[in-house]
Amino acid sequence: VQLRWLAIAGQVATILLTHFGMGITLPLGSMLVVPCIAALMNVGSLMILRRRTDITHAELFLALLFDVLALTTQLYLSGGATNPFLSLYLVQVALGAVLLHRWSVWGIVAVSTVCAAMLAFVHRRTWICLTMVAVLLVLFMTPINRNIQERESHLARLRQQAAEEEHIVRMGLLASGAAHELGTPLAQLAVVLGDWRHMPQIAGDPALIEEVEEMEAAVRRCKAILTGVLLSAGEARGEAPEVTDVRHFIERIAQDWRAANPDMPLRCDFGPHDYPRIIADPVIRQAVTNLLDNAREAGATYINMMVSRDSQWLHIAVHDNGRGFSPDMLADVGKPYRSSKGRQGGGLGLFLVFNVARKLGGRVDASNGADGGAMVQLRLPFATLALEEDKDGE
Repeated sequence: VQLRWLAIAGQVATILLTHFGMGITLPLGSMLVVPCIAALMNVGSLMILRRRTDITHAELFLALLFDVLALTTQLYLSGGATNPFLSLYLVQVALGAVLLHRWSVWGIVAVSTVCAAMLAFVHRRTWICLTMVAVLLVLFMTPINRNIQERESHLARLRQQAAEEEHIVRMGLLASGAAHELGTPLAQLAVVLGDWRHMPQIAGDPALIEEVEEMEAAVRRCKAILTGVLLSAGEARGEAPEVTDVRHFIERIAQDWRAANPDMPLRCDFGPHDYPRIIADPVIRQAVTNLLDNAREAGATYINMMVSRDSQWLHIAVHDNGRGFSPDMLADVGKPYRSSKGRQGGGLGLFLVFNVARKLGGRVDASNGADGGAMVQLRLPFATLALEEDKDGE
């Protein structure tokens, strides 16, 4: 619309200057009708834009097509192909190459070529030149425009990734501080529970002893969770890296999870594979645990964890029989606070899993199983997990 206002002003000024200033007789009335129609077109476009903000591709195509026909009318009334403003067709072609899809751009080229051919029926050389320039312009502008769009998409993804990583950093700092603060009251609880165990009133009651043991187990689990938080925050990482094989590592995660969730069946399938020894990163344990927790919270009554490998990747898939992912969830899976649980703070589990996989050079795929439930597969490269062998194979 803005460019058309400029075109209208330029057309009116050129027509009046040519007719009155240069003494070249023009069909003044007919030629001024075209800018008036274009002005009405702009007014109508602005009225439409007041009611909505989106513009369809078809509307852009028709707008440029109108400009081509308006230019053709002006050139027809003022000398046809001998008019030096014939090259303005290329402006419409360039705008089409930037704004329209490929088929629409070639449509603008075709219409401009046909209109120029009608004007240049006698002056064929001018028409051929204009057609060649229009085709070359589209061939050059289309890939340039595509590259610009791809760059903008890549920058948008980088900005989104940077925002997510900043969110992770804030969460890590908060979790690390909370872990330090919770260490003292948990230690006090452990001391109090130890004193209770030796009190005569409790020592003589088996039911109370059992409850104290359950509370002590809960305190130990809280301490283990806080230790994992501190390890994930990097405060103790690198001091004693754990070297183990994949099967033992996954089985230990499953064992700890079963102990914390005794009412939820969890089956592990490793398949007929040999697994290399790896450096067990605590964040991988946390990521797998998050997948299992998400499956439980999604209403599953059983969970299958399938572990497999190929030459380069370790695959850890968690399949449950819960309610699965909704289409909206699958579209935004891995984004923070995108959850189907409907509670405050939900959606962070998968968000953390996606970020762990990305940091380790892997990926996460989420889908709904063919027989219902959700399927989340964590793929991690052995290049960042497995130990390198020396020359003696050790």
